[in-house]
Amino acid sequence: MEELKSTPIRGRHEALKALMAPFGGWNMPIQYEGIIAEHTWCREQAALFDICHMGEFIFQGDFQSGGLEDVFTFSVKSIPVGRSRYGFLLNEQGGIIDDLIVFRLAGDKVMVVVNAATADNDFSVIRSRLTGGTFTNISAETGKLDIQGPLSRAVMTTAFGEQIASIPYFKFITMNILGVEAIVSRTGYTGELGYEIFIPAVKVGELWDLLLTDDRVKPAGLGARDVLRLEVGYSLYGSDIDEATTPLEAGLEGFVNFDKSFVGKEALLRQKEQGVPRKKVAFEVAGRRSPRHHYEICFSGETVGSVTSGVFSPMLGIGIGIGFVTPEAAVIGAPITIRHERISMEATVCELPFYRGGSLRS
Repeated sequence: MEELKSTPIRGRHEALKALMAPFGGWNMPIQYEGIIAEHTWCREQAALFDICHMGEFIFQGDFQSGGLEDVFTFSVKSIPVGRSRYGFLLNEQGGIIDDLIVFRLAGDKVMVVVNAATADNDFSVIRSRLTGGTFTNISAETGKLDIQGPLSRAVMTTAFGEQIASIPYFKFITMNILGVEAIVSRTGYTGELGYEIFIPAVKVGELWDLLLTDDRVKPAGLGARDVLRLEVGYSLYGSDIDEATTPLEAGLEGFVNFDKSFVGKEALLRQKEQGVPRKKVAFEVAGRRSPRHHYEICFSGETVGSVTSGVFSPMLGIGIGIGFVTPEAAVIGAPITIRHERISMEATVCELPFYRGGSLRS
């Protein structure tokens, strides 16, 4: 059995009596006082998440001649310095090896931020496609905390200065925090106003402690994070997207630039021409029951797909979910049934996001 990795502040989670559990090969905090309470605090105040398990890589060199420009579904060289861009690393079949964000640090330098469970494979795949430049895995020495919620801007400016208040969505600044260089990015995974802070791992505990001295901030675990992200329709790698799923099937074509070269492009073009065999749908349950991963989705008496993510939404007071179905069932307003053994719940296909009241672009 593979030994779980721990973040630098595992002891702080245990001191707070967090429920710990495996996630992506890591021993992570799932909840502290409770998923609903932490979810509500994030929607109303400011929640602090330990995200040190994510992977970070640095590429330095010429993006075109070094091969990086052709690695992802988006253009790296067109990202302005100080901005970041979301997209995919694909296999030859167009399947999603990972979804990730690239931060343009300088004219010849980027940071690639990837999911924890896929980090080692991502690094290997990207490195194999490069023809020049230097490519370094800095995950072990990099800490990452996310502060999310409508009060996060006020918390951050109180702690670190007014320059943070002017960071637009998907932009970042490099600044001194606790005597070291840190990146503060206006990004997140909750649908709320928030920041991701990249700081040397040796300082992440001190940063955690400092932010929690503010009464507007409480710690939140991955349980609340999962509910928050699903309410706004964000995909979770390993559940909603994976190597057997293409961006076209997942409704994420907007993050694919067909005007450039990338691995998997030919497969996606064929799929565009032939049509996708299945489509991602969002649905609302007629009641408070939670649909679960792998539950069947039925339409017109036939099983047409399965659920990939599902939770009870505290903001909507109903069960919500995402799944993949055959194209004929992927129609807004279509009545579907979610089934598992003796469980049966009526649902309706709907548009994303489920919850539209977040402070994300405040």
